[in-house]
Amino acid sequence: MTYKGYMIDLDGTMYRGKERIPEAKAFIERLQAKHIPFLFLTNNTTKTPEAVCQNLRVNHDIQARPEAVYTPSLATAAWILAQNHGDVRGKSVYVIGELGLKQALLDIGLRFNEVDPDYVVVGLDYDVTYHKFELATLAIQRGAMFIGTNADTNLPNERGHVPGAGSVIALVERSTQQKAFYIGKPEAIIMEQGLARMGLTKEDVVMVGDNYNTDIQAGIHAGIDTLLVYTGISTKEAVAAQAVQPTHQVDSLADWEV
Repeated sequence: MTYKGYMIDLDGTMYRGKERIPEAKAFIERLQAKHIPFLFLTNNTTKTPEAVCQNLRVNHDIQARPEAVYTPSLATAAWILAQNHGDVRGKSVYVIGELGLKQALLDIGLRFNEVDPDYVVVGLDYDVTYHKFELATLAIQRGAMFIGTNADTNLPNERGHVPGAGSVIALVERSTQQKAFYIGKPEAIIMEQGLARMGLTKEDVVMVGDNYNTDIQAGIHAGIDTLLVYTGISTKEAVAAQAVQPTHQVDSLADWEV
């Protein structure tokens, strides 16, 4: 099957934490050699696109430009901007998250507010505290819209499957008795925004990832073909039990012809 463009996950697909996945570099280089556009569609909100590219380059010898990285941080900012018809003057946000998320929201003109914000956005935060959960919970109880960046319960890295953003968001969901409005994979929102950035239609692209519950479900929800690679979270046994199967499955990206 030939595709005009690729949406590609990072954690578990291009690398596992600091551990390289050797086939990933060769896969990207095959796309580049054929001038096939790709977009790294990650659920990681902790880093800016520039930092993502630096990590790819320095730690994994994979070359990419910041414009080829799309995160739930950017998708959340774009969604909030669209909800306010392109003008967020007077709007504020409280954030549980790292620099990548905070920067994306600052860049569109939102101001930070711990007391009575319009939005509470929760993502992965490596230094999350009870106080942060308390502020988020109280703000949501006061009427702030509760946005979750993504539902990933775990992230694969060199130590194993550590807690992801979904685990952090779940605590706020329990404390508020309210489900977050999710932006990242497996929601269709981030996929549709990714397509717009690439300038391609859903029939043109394939979503490549290691996690059935996020990457593959995102493709399914958006009507986009999927390629599951068994280098991260999902196992063949678990995927075999799913009612809807990925469009394609490979043990390694070395097995895929672009």
